Amino acid sequence: MPGRARGVGRRRLGSRELVPASVGIAAASYWAFMSPYSQLLGPFPYRFATTERVVALTFDDGPNEPYTSQIADALDASGARATFFAVGACVERHPDTARRLASDGHVLGSHGYSHRLDRCVGREVLRDEVRRAEAAFSRHLGLRPVLFRPPWLLRTPGLFGVAREQSLQLVSGEFAHVLEVLQPSPERIARRAVAKARPGSVLIFHDGIEAKGGDRSATVAAVELVVADLSARGFGFTTVDQLLGVNPYR
Repeated sequence: MPGRARGVGRRRLGSRELVPASVGIAAASYWAFMSPYSQLLGPFPYRFATTERVVALTFDDGPNEPYTSQIADALDASGARATFFAVGACVERHPDTARRLASDGHVLGSHGYSHRLDRCVGREVLRDEVRRAEAAFSRHLGLRPVLFRPPWLLRTPGLFGVAREQSLQLVSGEFAHVLEVLQPSPERIARRAVAKARPGSVLIFHDGIEAKGGDRSATVAAVELVVADLSARGFGFTTVDQLLGVNPYR
């Protein structure tokens, strides 16, 4: 029937159908590019196979005073060592704190220079972020970190290329508590972190907020609870480079 030929088999999606489709696309995109667990674009280790009963505590977005020093005090009181993925601009803001972390035996990894979303996409921009962060570490600490955790765990194909060029080891982890950055109670943060702990786990906390500072008092208290609880369960504490079996600095 010629009169019905045009538009046969075509149907516009209604708003009720578009919403779940959009949600599905957003969820798939998050999983691929920002999930702690996705390996779609390349190796992004979040847990390590080990026979030792150890976990790695890691901290992002600092240094941020006085909270980074308070976390360091809590760790030192128990003899625990951690990995701090520091932002280059924050290292410049608090160089003494960064030096104290290194001096106390904690490991410093890079979390980029600015922690800005518009500086996380595009190979040239990413390369500049990595190099500016490295310059800040080198100038203030005399160190060039090998470990790199991208802000928001955001991965792009360009990031993996830059990591290979700059001989960086990309590192993920598991969020100690998915809302820890918003500072729920220390008890809630600690309960979730302890529940996630397995031999070889890498737990992510935040000692800053996107390189802007901010109150981290709940995280400080939670870390004290987590260290005490995991120690009582027979866990020890290690650093990410030890789990990877790499030198943390070049």
